[in-house]
Amino acid sequence: MAPPPHHHQRTLLLFPLVFLLLLLLAPPRADAWGKEGHIMVCQIAEKYLSEKAAAAVQALLPESAGGELSAVCPWADQVRWHYHWSSPLHYVNTPQVCNFKYSRDCHNSRGEQGMCVVGAINNYTKQLYSYGQKTSCKDNLTESLMFLAHFVGDVHQPLHVGYEDDEGGNTIVVHWYRRKTNLHHVWDVSIIDTAIKDFYNKSMDTMVEALKMNLTGGWSDDITRWENCKNKWATCANDYAIESIHYSCNYAYKDVEQDITLGDDYFFTRYPVVEKRLAQAGIRLALILNRIFDGDKVDDIPLQVQ
Repeated sequence: MAPPPHHHQRTLLLFPLVFLLLLLLAPPRADAWGKEGHIMVCQIAEKYLSEKAAAAVQALLPESAGGELSAVCPWADQVRWHYHWSSPLHYVNTPQVCNFKYSRDCHNSRGEQGMCVVGAINNYTKQLYSYGQKTSCKDNLTESLMFLAHFVGDVHQPLHVGYEDDEGGNTIVVHWYRRKTNLHHVWDVSIIDTAIKDFYNKSMDTMVEALKMNLTGGWSDDITRWENCKNKWATCANDYAIESIHYSCNYAYKDVEQDITLGDDYFFTRYPVVEKRLAQAGIRLALILNRIFDGDKVDDIPLQVQ
């Protein structure tokens, strides 16, 4: 399946039967926060959708989602091996520098501009603005919604904005306690899995509830700043990528070298970053969807739990 020639071109039509087959055939691999991370991001976002935005999301979700956005948030990882053109849309790399520049960094291996996670977020946001128009195709917009929900999660995972030489930490071999893995996987999966096991009695739902409590408690004063976005029609994905490369340099890569063993010191100093980025991704996904489906008026109203 060939990629679209430009990042703003419409996505390919995915019929429900093909959708189900791709889910069944997809290899069992965890990427980009892992399945649990993406589900948590979308469960947080669902609580902050306006009534109108929630209705639009419900209308676009495939029947297999059972009415839950979080059910389709891992989908983009499950189809990336069938939609080969979508692989570079999950991340963006920098040339070993701790800053992100769209014109320099947002491209695929063939140099096609816009083919990165930031370009993808802006592209699918633009497509979803056609919702409700006679010329819009529901099946295409369903894919756009599922891609957007996933990529907003991706851009908040620090090592999805990492160094090109080590492929966002994928080539840095480490031991997570006693288990051999790579640095990227530590941030996608291992830190979250360890937290769920050690702090939340092996329950992802308990962890999600804890994050939601922090959003109405300890982080409540930060939400206004997190949702601040002056770009009215696109998104602030560029800013989110800048944040992620900062966290990559100052936390993910810091004091890490090949074959190092990462244990309690690394976990306890990095887990708060993971927790915060999951929460920020959920809040910002809700902000984007509210803007798309509920008009500019949402910029004047703070996000509220629905």
